[in-house]
Amino acid sequence: MRSNGYPRQPTLRRHIACFSLLMVMPGVALAQLRPTLAPADTIRKAPIVLGDVVVAASKVKESILKSPVTVEKLGLRELRLTPAPSFFDAIEHVKGVQVITPSLGFKVINARGFTNTTNVRFVQLVDGMDNQAPHLGAPIGNAMGPSDLDIQSVEIVPGTAAALYGLNAINGLANFATRNPFTSEGLSVQQKTGLNHFNDNSTGVHPYSETSLRYAKVLISDKLAFKVNATYLRGYDWIADNFTDINPNGNATTGLFGDDNPAKDPVSSYGNESSDRSNLTLGGKTYQVARTGYREKDVTDYTLQTIKTDGALHYKLNSRTELAYTYRFSSLDNIYQRSNRFRLQDYRVQQHGLSLTSPILQARAYLTRENTGQSYNLRSMAENLERSFKPDATWNQEYTAAWNAATQAGQTVTQAHATARAAADAGRLQPGTPAFNDRLRQLQNINNWDQGAALRVQSDLIHAEGQVNVAEALRRRLNGSFSQWLDLLAGADHRTYVVVPDGNYFRNPEPGKDPLGDNLTYSKTGGFVQVGAHLWQDKIRLTATGRADKNDYFSTRFNPRLTAVYSPTQRHNFRLSYQSGYRFPSLFEGFSNVNSGQVQRVGGLRVMSDGVFENSYLRTSIDAFNAAVTRGVNTSGLSRAQAIQQNQGLLQKNTYTYLRPEYIKSLELGYKAALLPEGRLLVDVDFYYNSYRDFIAQVEAYVPVTGTGEVITATGTNLNSIATALSARAGQSRYRLWTNSKSQVYNYGGSAGVRYSFLQGYQAGANVTYARLDRTTNSDGLEDGFNTPRWAYNLSLGNEQAYKHFGFGLNYHWQDRYYSQTFLVNGYVPAFSSLDAQVSYALPKPQLHFKLGATNVLNKYYYSFLGGPSVGGLYYLSVTYQVF
Repeated sequence: MRSNGYPRQPTLRRHIACFSLLMVMPGVALAQLRPTLAPADTIRKAPIVLGDVVVAASKVKESILKSPVTVEKLGLRELRLTPAPSFFDAIEHVKGVQVITPSLGFKVINARGFTNTTNVRFVQLVDGMDNQAPHLGAPIGNAMGPSDLDIQSVEIVPGTAAALYGLNAINGLANFATRNPFTSEGLSVQQKTGLNHFNDNSTGVHPYSETSLRYAKVLISDKLAFKVNATYLRGYDWIADNFTDINPNGNATTGLFGDDNPAKDPVSSYGNESSDRSNLTLGGKTYQVARTGYREKDVTDYTLQTIKTDGALHYKLNSRTELAYTYRFSSLDNIYQRSNRFRLQDYRVQQHGLSLTSPILQARAYLTRENTGQSYNLRSMAENLERSFKPDATWNQEYTAAWNAATQAGQTVTQAHATARAAADAGRLQPGTPAFNDRLRQLQNINNWDQGAALRVQSDLIHAEGQVNVAEALRRRLNGSFSQWLDLLAGADHRTYVVVPDGNYFRNPEPGKDPLGDNLTYSKTGGFVQVGAHLWQDKIRLTATGRADKNDYFSTRFNPRLTAVYSPTQRHNFRLSYQSGYRFPSLFEGFSNVNSGQVQRVGGLRVMSDGVFENSYLRTSIDAFNAAVTRGVNTSGLSRAQAIQQNQGLLQKNTYTYLRPEYIKSLELGYKAALLPEGRLLVDVDFYYNSYRDFIAQVEAYVPVTGTGEVITATGTNLNSIATALSARAGQSRYRLWTNSKSQVYNYGGSAGVRYSFLQGYQAGANVTYARLDRTTNSDGLEDGFNTPRWAYNLSLGNEQAYKHFGFGLNYHWQDRYYSQTFLVNGYVPAFSSLDAQVSYALPKPQLHFKLGATNVLNKYYYSFLGGPSVGGLYYLSVTYQVF
């Protein structure tokens, strides 16, 4: 049984049994051991490399110690030591990074606050190419990223990178570098086999399997090379099973709480949200009554499947210039979350990319195509399962009649509500029955969320960019006589989004505008110039970057970045930076047009929501008004008309307006040092202070309408009519609008990390992160959505060759409780901790590598955010083998 919403923890005996079972599970893998494994003496003597370089921070190669902004890197050694099952999971242990888990197959990376399940403020690149799902404006985890066999390194820049990258990278970016086939040849296959859902009362133990293959070969006198990768993953997703009531006071004025509350709304149950409730007058009192709803597990399939493949053809034009074509494809079935939870089913995304790299010129062009397949909205599915069985009006009539009959027969109010629900639910579709499953399949293919649940979106992203190292070109042109202390870099990019209007999720607000058809297009063009100087015998490095971006529907915006690095010695480096950044609204924020649960979610551009802002009232004030009306009827003996008249002053006109770009100003300072002989102690500290203006968020606002749907405008004679309309569901046109906060929003924080290499190959690490939100106005009416723990830390210890061919890796993660605020649910996420562990065994001949590991090895179930799944332990065995 569970206590406090969490499963009982397994005993040590069960853990031993689990590991024993994993040990005997079959698994064969071939892995690229040339970069993955190294001879024992090399591993034992390896110090921290002082010359380690990064690219993401400045778009040119530079020492990680002298980077002008904070940059974190996971190299091959760190990836070998991690107990995480994949490189992507290992990112959760990086300093300054927050990861949330909406699904076993879908994790979200963020830094420095304001995270959510679709994080449009953090950019994810693979070899410099954005791998977002176009209509979302954000990636779906690592769905279109590299496999563990092909990853070379991970670079993460926490904090705004918009001056160099644009791309809405105001919270940061991650760049995944893959292995070049010229330097990493061979055949590799990897098998991971595991189990999860131990001691989970919602389901039994389920298997987990991931098979990966990589093959790379150099051809034609070292001029041509290619590689192919393929991954097939199967598992059973984490289950959202939080049944805390998020409407506990819905009937407080009548003394009905807990299971007696007829408007109960459990977090992981859908069809009983605010738009699925009615105010019923029963026995002279007003009761809030919700439809019964279905649990999430009733309306979805938790089977997890990912099929992804990629191939690349590389050609060397000369020894330093390389041309490459890359193709990536992914098909996945898993749970995805934004404002609602979704079942992604037969979801497909693919990318064609062409890149040219040389010391002087870098250019990329890529096309990403997305098709949501047979995906569907879980909330809409539950709502329309209810309504297709019996419309709200009919259900309410039957509920009222049964309640009246029950009280006349002598039942108490509580008993009468239970009797009324049973009567109104008579004939309701039951989960697991053929009739229920048939209806679920029908609704899955109805592309209207007021009637069905289908998610049917097709979209493209077309991107081209180039940059020139002007200083290097001049040096070569002038035979080195151009100043060595001066750096000059310039670049430009263009991006266009194309969406096929589906009539539900997107519609074209200006049909006929596009000469190629009625598709919705949204474009941006930008460019930057970066100037740098190395002064005082290279002890001071200064850079200045200027960027300009022009987005459709907005005027040109300018972003500067100023940085300084002071290096009194090679080992000690102090950095200071100031930069600003704009985030333009994503496709969804600007153009969405979705009827969801009888609430229309509308993009915040004027072309989408003209007239709505001017005639709407804030839902927060409408809720307060209706609560006061109910209280007046139930406790003060007022008639409903008297209560409406008395409380109409609580209604607040919507003062928000059409979308503007979000703007951030960021100040950062830091210190990085490699201490002790051979730099065995690495220290990195950073502090930041951010100021946001026009923060993009959502507001719910309702427009009062007459019985014929005509808008009631705010005039002196209509105020009472407006209040009367907004007191009933039939008098409201409900909207959820994207808009900008009117408050100045600040957040600040910092992180500190140490990494120490000692004895014979041991590596220990510790990092701590602090994040704090501050606002000048707390009654803004919008959600903060900061969704970030104030404190978090990681402790790690590992050695690839602790004893002969045996190695191990440990990581302990802890984070503070935090307030989670989304449109799905608001509340506190409890603090949690998780221990990950692995032991490994490597054989040079044959080149086999075994890794037995577990995430959350103690199986302490936790929620990384409210509304998401309960995450337990995943126990796995990975076997790798390579053929050169």
